[in-house]
Amino acid sequence: MKHTLRQIFHSGKFVFGFSISVAILLIVIIYPLLFPYPPLAIISQGTFFEPGIYVNVYDSVNAPKHVLNLEGADVKRIASKLNQEARLAMREWLVGYGIPEAEIDIEDTPKLLELWETHYDPKANIPGMTNAKRNYFIRLNNSLKGLLSTEALVIATKNAETGALEEKGMLMPAEYVNVKQVANVRFLPLGTDNFGRDVLTELVRATQVSLLIGLVAGSIATLIGLTLGLLSGYIGGIVDDIIMFFTNLFTVIPGFVLLILISFSIGQDKRGAVTVAVVIGLTSWVWTTRAVRAQVMSLRNRDHVNLSKLSGHSIVYIILNDILPYIASYVVMALILQISSGILAEAGLSILGLGPRTTEVPTLGLMMNWAMIYQAQILGKWWAYLPVLITIALITFSMNLMNTGLDQIFNPALRD
Repeated sequence: MKHTLRQIFHSGKFVFGFSISVAILLIVIIYPLLFPYPPLAIISQGTFFEPGIYVNVYDSVNAPKHVLNLEGADVKRIASKLNQEARLAMREWLVGYGIPEAEIDIEDTPKLLELWETHYDPKANIPGMTNAKRNYFIRLNNSLKGLLSTEALVIATKNAETGALEEKGMLMPAEYVNVKQVANVRFLPLGTDNFGRDVLTELVRATQVSLLIGLVAGSIATLIGLTLGLLSGYIGGIVDDIIMFFTNLFTVIPGFVLLILISFSIGQDKRGAVTVAVVIGLTSWVWTTRAVRAQVMSLRNRDHVNLSKLSGHSIVYIILNDILPYIASYVVMALILQISSGILAEAGLSILGLGPRTTEVPTLGLMMNWAMIYQAQILGKWWAYLPVLITIALITFSMNLMNTGLDQIFNPALRD
């Protein structure tokens, strides 16, 4: 056993794949302990907030202020509201209004803003302009007001008795607050999804559930395939014919199509994560059965098996003690592949809307389904789907790498 483990952990491919799997497991275990946020809690009144650090504006106004003379701060402030797309749009409107294009330099910010403030009229009738475009220019104009101003912003509160506004303080353009001194700050490294939920928290929980689905589905499929393969390969005869009849029947019917039909018949309300895992396991045992049967058939006439028969041992004893240990390594590799296949099967089902019910826990497939329904890939909201794709790819890649490493160790024909 020690020699076998030493061989396994001397395989570069297995160690690399195993390291990725362990890293993923540690993240899904440790992250919820450090950040016990509900995975499906809606935290934003809006959709697809970009990744970043979100500071409570109300609390930041009351935080201690520090004057910092940072070079280029005004340029960054302007760039945040006047990007290249906005500059091109402003030129489009000015040209449509009748300003010669040669007089418009979109890189000269002060001159561009001067032209805009002088000529922009929200009521102007520009040929070919749609209502949607007109509303866009109105929003753009509102965001540009006071962009070059260096005056302070006045903080005022309403007097409870008179109803008049009273000045309480001023905010200067060069004043900054330390994030650590702001009462409410939330770090969203992957932003929010289409429902306004923290993508990272949701992703960690979804990975946890998908791994559970893969483990349950893989265990069921491997157990069924191993049992049927052992019985079919060793006993043979009518038992082999019956088992192979059903195996061939399930082989003819595409497994994923059968999985879709069963999942659809169960109904959305009854499809929990474990239920989906069981269904996947019950439809994924075919290739394991055939492979185990072939392995057993090559072992059943070996000398040690014949000696065990002559000793009067039962069929169960022979299978468990004289055959199973010789194919144990193959069973482990089959289990790894079944877990990987189970995760991919759940993702495929969920993308089609046939995965676990959406009101309980997220899965990687459900996150992809939500991103597709709300067109995250079309809108360019990469944080809603790309981390999910990377996570699925890492899980399947690591498991297949582990399987390849084990195959090179236990299969003499593949050794260098």
